[in-house]
Amino acid sequence: MNVHAFKALLTGTILLAIVGCSGSSSDSGVSSGTFAKSIDVFGVNVAGKACVGDDTLLYAARVMAEYLDQDENGVADNALLINTMKNRKACLEMSCPGAGGARPGCQDLFTNETNPGSLPGPNAAFEEILHVVTTQGYSYAYPGVWGEKKGSTVAGFMDKARGGYQGAGQPVANYPAGAWYHYEDPHCDYNCQVSEYIYWGVTSLMGAQAHRCNEIANEWELCSPDLVASRDTGLYSLITTPSYAMPRRLPDGNYAAIPLTIVTE
Repeated sequence: MNVHAFKALLTGTILLAIVGCSGSSSDSGVSSGTFAKSIDVFGVNVAGKACVGDDTLLYAARVMAEYLDQDENGVADNALLINTMKNRKACLEMSCPGAGGARPGCQDLFTNETNPGSLPGPNAAFEEILHVVTTQGYSYAYPGVWGEKKGSTVAGFMDKARGGYQGAGQPVANYPAGAWYHYEDPHCDYNCQVSEYIYWGVTSLMGAQAHRCNEIANEWELCSPDLVASRDTGLYSLITTPSYAMPRRLPDGNYAAIPLTIVTE
């Protein structure tokens, strides 16, 4: 994933308790020794290896909490989403360069990709944690709409955004004229491209990309809320549908709805 520049200064507290990616302590990285510490955020596991500092792990957990509880009242905004993520044992696992990544089924995030306190600065945490919410959550809670697969509503909008191109991966030549989404990573298949498309749309509507228009134009042209609303009306409509409670605010670090506990091995 590309490292994206965002504002980020996360403080505040949340109640956090251990759960593993499998949903039980016997299978979690904490009890096995693979991951030395773990935080539960509304049933979503955020784990870290011993090399990951507590502040960095807490930072990731707070970002997760703000995505899931945008009004910060201590209750997750979308009950179906949370239940789906719990049932699927959704998880984020943090590691350090050279220490190995996440286990299959968990999203990874490395300490060198994470920059707590950047205002703004390079910080992949916002992207990778959002992928946990969308790929492990929305995609399964609403498979016909948010499914990261061919045939879903959002995938159809992505094909339109790619100028009508409907193939897997990238076209052999250039994307068709009129495309505003032209992902070029050869390792990103169709499902992966849907995930990235959702990421670009959600964060652009948050206003997180408006200062990066030239930087990201080779991949995504709708860098502002107004551009998404006017040119990708389908995606805009999905993201802003109230019943989905899709994150609309970039985390600001002031989540303090629930007190905090971090569990170590």
